[in-house]
Amino acid sequence: MTKSISFLLMLFGFTIAASVPSRAVVPDKDIVETAVAAGNFKTLATALTEAGLIETLKGKGPFTVFAPTDEAFAKIPKADLDKLLKDKEALTKVLLYHVVSGKVMSTDVVKLKSAKTVQGSDVKIVVKGKDVMINGAKVVTVDIEASNGVIHVIDSVIMPPAGRKMAPKGEKKY
Repeated sequence: MTKSISFLLMLFGFTIAASVPSRAVVPDKDIVETAVAAGNFKTLATALTEAGLIETLKGKGPFTVFAPTDEAFAKIPKADLDKLLKDKEALTKVLLYHVVSGKVMSTDVVKLKSAKTVQGSDVKIVVKGKDVMINGAKVVTVDIEASNGVIHVIDSVIMPPAGRKMAPKGEKKY
């Protein structure tokens, strides 16, 4: 009898636990920590350090970062990348061109035609079937949540337009 009561109490406990809605898990790592932990954003982390933007992206946010991988940075000729990493002003503009203020999840990104970046210029957003392009760079992974925003991984480094509000169709990217 005691075993039956214990079993019923245990079963009742599981039933109650299963019916209680779970709370969304809030990530404990910020955008920088999340990117570093992923392991494929070493060049981005180096660039953020060189530009002095680590503390900015560790800030309250929220931010949406279109983050180029190490492979994306490898598309830039080494001499050009080295030159960019040494030019703090240009590097800052390029990096901030990958950041949008606010937490813009993929379900919202696909509804947009463009988005204003922290750099000040807009990025063009194009949806082609299942593919989403940000100024021609393909979004390869979406909705990597961080405590202060979200990361969408892109396959190319996008370059801000020089003196224009919107990048034209053929805007340079690497």
